[in-house]
Amino acid sequence: MKRSYPMILTAVLVALGTIGGSVFSFNLGVAKVAPMQHLLNLVTGVLLGPWWALAQAFLTSVLRNVLGTGTILAFPGSMIGAMLSGYLFQKSGHLWLGAVGELLGSGILGALAAYPLAAWLLGTTGAVWLFLPSFFMSALVGVIVGYGVLRALWSRIIVPQQRKWQIVKFKLNI
Repeated sequence: MKRSYPMILTAVLVALGTIGGSVFSFNLGVAKVAPMQHLLNLVTGVLLGPWWALAQAFLTSVLRNVLGTGTILAFPGSMIGAMLSGYLFQKSGHLWLGAVGELLGSGILGALAAYPLAAWLLGTTGAVWLFLPSFFMSALVGVIVGYGVLRALWSRIIVPQQRKWQIVKFKLNI
């Protein structure tokens, strides 16, 4: 069961991201703003690490695009932040660094990576500064909510579950 725990949790988070990204989204500028994805990127990065967070972001982006509820911009917008969030948390054990990783990775680097993709595939000719506010605001809302959820659930729910499955090796540094 220890080996299947990350896979099952990732699948549940992908389902939440696919549904939640459609329910809790709004348009801002040229991008569909989905703070739920950023919340889940942070949660996955902290709980499972960078590779599972990357997989969750990729699979959620694929499903949302197949279902017609997302855009191609979801790929760089979510995957960079998810990976960076998981990496920074894994290396430091500090929740705030995981949150900063998602904010910088999705809010800034993801926007910069999405611009040439949008110009190439969508024919968008606007300046890159059109992408930055929408990506950053989406990531900011998701990170704030995700940080609050993780802080609230950490000691009473998350740590006991991780001890049960013997997958926690460090204490949260806030």
